[in-house]
Amino acid sequence: MTRMGGTWQNWGRSASIRPIGVERPRTPEGVQRAVLAAGAHGLRIKAVGAGHSFTGIAVAPDVLLELDDLQGLVSVDEARGRVTLLAGTRLHRIPGLLAPYGLAMENLGDIDRQSISGAISTGTHGTGARFRGIAAQVVGVTLITAAGEFLRVDETQNAELLPAVALGLGALGILVEVTLQCVPAFVMHAVDAPAPLDEVLETVHERVAAADHFEFYWFPHTDVALTKTTERLPESAPRHPLPAVGRWIDETLLSNGVYRVVCAAGALAPAITPPFSRLAVTLTGDREYTDLSHRVLTQSRTVRFREMEYALGQDQVVPAFREVKALIEKRGWRIEFPVEVRFAAADDRWLSTAYERDSAYIAVHRYWRHDPREYFEAVEQIMLDHGGRPHWGKLHTLDAAQLRERHPRFDDFVALRDRMDPERRFGNRYLERVIGT
Repeated sequence: MTRMGGTWQNWGRSASIRPIGVERPRTPEGVQRAVLAAGAHGLRIKAVGAGHSFTGIAVAPDVLLELDDLQGLVSVDEARGRVTLLAGTRLHRIPGLLAPYGLAMENLGDIDRQSISGAISTGTHGTGARFRGIAAQVVGVTLITAAGEFLRVDETQNAELLPAVALGLGALGILVEVTLQCVPAFVMHAVDAPAPLDEVLETVHERVAAADHFEFYWFPHTDVALTKTTERLPESAPRHPLPAVGRWIDETLLSNGVYRVVCAAGALAPAITPPFSRLAVTLTGDREYTDLSHRVLTQSRTVRFREMEYALGQDQVVPAFREVKALIEKRGWRIEFPVEVRFAAADDRWLSTAYERDSAYIAVHRYWRHDPREYFEAVEQIMLDHGGRPHWGKLHTLDAAQLRERHPRFDDFVALRDRMDPERRFGNRYLERVIGT
């Protein structure tokens, strides 16, 4: 039924599996055949895109369904600004597919390596207090059910299911097509600037309200925040992109090349981390440019890391951040990756971290060769104390009982899963932990 495969591992090297077999469908009908075959043999089947989740959400205990060949544009509704994409389409390919129609995605995260189905299924988001996560841009999906049937969900067919299946954790079916509500193409004017950390924390809500998009990074062991403030402009606005050489120095050499060496060295000699962090904030984060939206919103990240991220009510972000900072100082940890703070508008996706709550996100990272557990678990407790909800694709320790308390529509989602996948054809250990057996 399936071809044998070797060991699969995710990008962050935090999850791996040797599946019984691997399928690589090229069409939605190929996905359907794979699901039917798995069911006939009593096997579970899981789809994987780019493997950019840090949790085991895509781990396939039996049949691994690789969607690398299920990419491309299916159709365009120019009148309504909607596009339908095959589910395995990588985010970084979408701007090129939309450009001939003068369209763009409303917002993006800061990494664009993921597949569109993986991004929405795990709740990927960007920043901008008036803009929702990527799953909230979804106006329709087509999926293969556990019974091996095509199911269309949009405003005219099974509309009541959309808030669940658009951010479904891979638990409700295999997505084969995703329809996005796009916006007219636009450019962005960006200002990256260092600022005193205390000043940024005291004015963060004003900064967020005044800009279309705002975020900041803080390298532990420094007193500087690296802020990024962007404004949306019409596509016709003049562009002043970063010079190619300057971008290469900043992203490829400093942010990835030198940074990789320092992270690797810091794993052996942690004492080098604080002075490098202080140097990093003097070398990066001070520039101004205007470019196409996807070139401003996303960036290249090639240094391998592991990440935990929590969504908080926006009024909780400053006290929670200050506690994280104090924690790092108290424990004397040498943390080589910055703490990242972003913002997003509330949405109606049942399992969204921003469900019915304007949210702020605090993300912590560690180089992949470091054991992150002590740091992450201590930060996690701070996030929980402030009402946090964990990102589904990033590391956390919560189980179904704890998550039920944090997601108002949790039981509705579980009931829908019981109806759509009673035999747990799409289950794995991660889903057993976070939504139950």
